[in-house]
Amino acid sequence: MHPCVFIIFSLVLLCLQNTTANQLVAVEGGGGDDNGVIRNKCLDKERDALLQFKANLHDPDGRLSTWGTEEDDCCNWIGVRCHSQTGHHVTELDISHYNIGGEISYSLVNLTYLNLLDLSSNSFHGTIPTFIGCLTELRYLDLSDNSLYGIIPSEFGNLTKLHMLYLRDLGSCRVENVEWLVHLSHLQQLEMDGISLAKENHWVDVILSLQKLTHLSLLGCELSHVMYPYSSFLNSSSSISFLYLGNNNLTSSMFRWLSPLTSDKLRHLDLSSNMLDGIPKYLGNLCRLEHFEFHNNSAVVSFPDFLNNLSGCTLRTLAELEASHSHFTGPLSDMIEKFSSLERLSLSSNQLNGAINEKLFELPNLLDIDLSQNSFEGGPFLDHMSKLSYVEYLNVSSAKLGPCFPKWIQTLKHLTRLDIANTRISDTIPLGFWDMWPSQLQYLNLSSNNISGKIPDLSSNFDYNAVIDLRSNNFSGLIPNVSSTVQSLNLSKNKFYGGIYFLCQIADGYLRFLDLSDNFLTGHLPDCLWHFKELKILNLGNNNLSGRLPPAVGCLIELEALYLYKNNFSGELPLSLRSCTSLTSLNLGANKFSGNVPVWIGENLTRLYVLILSSNNFFGTIPLQLCQLPNLHILDLSRNHLHGTIPSCLNNLTSMVQGGFSATQIGHFFYSISHFWHGSTSYFDHAVIEWQGAEREFIRFNLGLLKTIDLSSNNLTGTIPLELTSLVELVALNLSKNTLLGEIPWKIGQMGNLSVLDLSRNNLSGGMPSSMSQMNFLGYLDVSYNNLSGRIPSSTQLQSFEPSRYDGNPGLCGPPIYKTCHGDEELEEPPVVVGRNEGDEEGVGEVWGWFYIGVGTGFATGFWIACGVLLLNHRGRHAFSLFFDGFKDWVYVKVVVFVANLQKVRQT
Repeated sequence: MHPCVFIIFSLVLLCLQNTTANQLVAVEGGGGDDNGVIRNKCLDKERDALLQFKANLHDPDGRLSTWGTEEDDCCNWIGVRCHSQTGHHVTELDISHYNIGGEISYSLVNLTYLNLLDLSSNSFHGTIPTFIGCLTELRYLDLSDNSLYGIIPSEFGNLTKLHMLYLRDLGSCRVENVEWLVHLSHLQQLEMDGISLAKENHWVDVILSLQKLTHLSLLGCELSHVMYPYSSFLNSSSSISFLYLGNNNLTSSMFRWLSPLTSDKLRHLDLSSNMLDGIPKYLGNLCRLEHFEFHNNSAVVSFPDFLNNLSGCTLRTLAELEASHSHFTGPLSDMIEKFSSLERLSLSSNQLNGAINEKLFELPNLLDIDLSQNSFEGGPFLDHMSKLSYVEYLNVSSAKLGPCFPKWIQTLKHLTRLDIANTRISDTIPLGFWDMWPSQLQYLNLSSNNISGKIPDLSSNFDYNAVIDLRSNNFSGLIPNVSSTVQSLNLSKNKFYGGIYFLCQIADGYLRFLDLSDNFLTGHLPDCLWHFKELKILNLGNNNLSGRLPPAVGCLIELEALYLYKNNFSGELPLSLRSCTSLTSLNLGANKFSGNVPVWIGENLTRLYVLILSSNNFFGTIPLQLCQLPNLHILDLSRNHLHGTIPSCLNNLTSMVQGGFSATQIGHFFYSISHFWHGSTSYFDHAVIEWQGAEREFIRFNLGLLKTIDLSSNNLTGTIPLELTSLVELVALNLSKNTLLGEIPWKIGQMGNLSVLDLSRNNLSGGMPSSMSQMNFLGYLDVSYNNLSGRIPSSTQLQSFEPSRYDGNPGLCGPPIYKTCHGDEELEEPPVVVGRNEGDEEGVGEVWGWFYIGVGTGFATGFWIACGVLLLNHRGRHAFSLFFDGFKDWVYVKVVVFVANLQKVRQT
């Protein structure tokens, strides 16, 4: 055959082959685009399966809104991927963190080629679908962080190709038979945090059968309840590199079965939040262990013994030791110098004592040290300090380093973060200290000491987003220039004087937090202050600042808390302040502001939960628009010149009707590098208000529990609105020193949470409503100097107050005042408290006995509930800590009131 003919014939065959292939693709489900080019599409069966799955879901953010609308090919849908070569079959479905909810549809069983399914961090509910066990091509399955319940299906044992299985924090789930795991011979990572394994005997044997498993997390799995975690013969070695067993209430008996799980391959071990009273020596022979977590253990442990048991080959590999919030005792022994690989050491909130060992600073790789909240006394000897230390972060707050300033800190040339707060220093700062770390410091905390003297220019000492905290000292003089890189500046509770024009030097900076309160500052607010567009907290309270607020205050659109109380500011509030719609706390009390209470406060500042305008010169009526503040907890308009009636619409203040409080309302959180292993810092509000006849400061969570209205010392007239009695969560109501008329609302008794009620010095008339006998939490009552009449209702509360609380009401009669009511026998002696008789001392003793029993039982119950949640849900630990602080403050307020009442009973 001629060569040319052969070449032509070959080209024709090649063209025919390509044409046939394209036609086959089209027949199998392909299609053509506008240019006639054939392309692949997902199969109709799998497309329909996805649409049916979507139909059962709640998708508030519309993340799946494009499924099946404009794009017909499901391979192009968000969260969906098909086979990279044929494009026919759906192989991956990843919709994690989509904020979607509903039940997981059975239709997914039609995705038979699926090798990745990730539904994590959503709101799926219902039981865990057993049909997932039919998706036998799965290599990756993640159902974590949903609200599923029930038993982990044994059908998961059919997923023999699985490499990754994540079932953490599903809700209320348990495993009834762990044997299905044996079939997952390819499994490399397994997370089952929060799933109960309480009844799973020999689970250790099952784990050891997974020869490829490198990552195992069983946080909060009730492992302490397992009777027989392993069989008598364990002859397998583990391949696990990352092992997490925290939050399981384990005691040291667990070390018998931990041993086979901890081979030389182990790199990360988490035994936190258990009840371990030490560690065995074999953990010190883990020659690859790099990270060891032992924090939040509740048993007492000798720290020198702890280090000694870790001192095998582990001391040459261990890079991070996190052992905070445990019960370590003893000194920081010389053994620490042998841990040559140590990079991070956290021993905060323990019971360690003795001097801070200088051997610590000789470790060549150590960067971060947190020894805060211990009982250390004294620091290293300066002559023994290594000048080659590379420590970047040092926190020794609450150690006893004073009274002299610890000069050894200046040998740490590489410091970027330093915290020596509350260390009993009563000294001046050496001048050389401020020049040690030019443009290097990111965090400096010298607060809560007794440091005196002046501060030099700090404009070149700090790095970007720096935090400076010098509060609660005796610094004096003018406030110096600071770096424009500062993010947070707290100079409160010192003796600084002069103006605050230093701020104009950093007007182009990134200031987000500024607290200059409780000093002796004077002058006006500089215009440059309003250039800080990212400012969230501004506290200038308790100074001698004066003048009007400039209109530019409205530029602070990110402002969440504004404190200008106890100054000499005057004039009307600028209209531009209504632009600060992020405000949650506005405290302008004890100034000379005047004009009407602005209506725009209620119309624009709808996030407010604290509004304090007390002790000013405001006049006019109370605007009805204040009733539009649903989050308001504290309304204080006292000591002004307001007139008119009390708005009946105050019953629209939703938070005073509904129970509870939100920690996010009273706290302000923003990014910083101020904490050891965290990325945010926080600031909690405070307020000084009148409480039981005297000023008291409420801070942090007891402020969030407080719900109060104070309209006292004005010129208000009219009656007390009946609608006010629907504020059933109100804790304090002060309407004293007005000219109110009419009767006390007859339904006032339904305000059962009232602890303070002051209606004194008005023109109220009629009798005291009988419903007041139901106000069992009432700890302070004053109805003096009105025109009340009739019998004082009988209750232990109302009869326990001093008679002076009823003075100035000539028509009142009955205990505790000495005037008898008509028809009663003359009283020759002071009245006896209701319920007292010859055995009164015994009765009171019995009350006290029940009180102690109740408090003890309540404390024990609350404590173990808290511990249980902490042990079972490590992710919710921070949120639960916030709740528990608030609950503790609530109990404190209630107990104080109860004890005060009992004391009054005993004194009567």
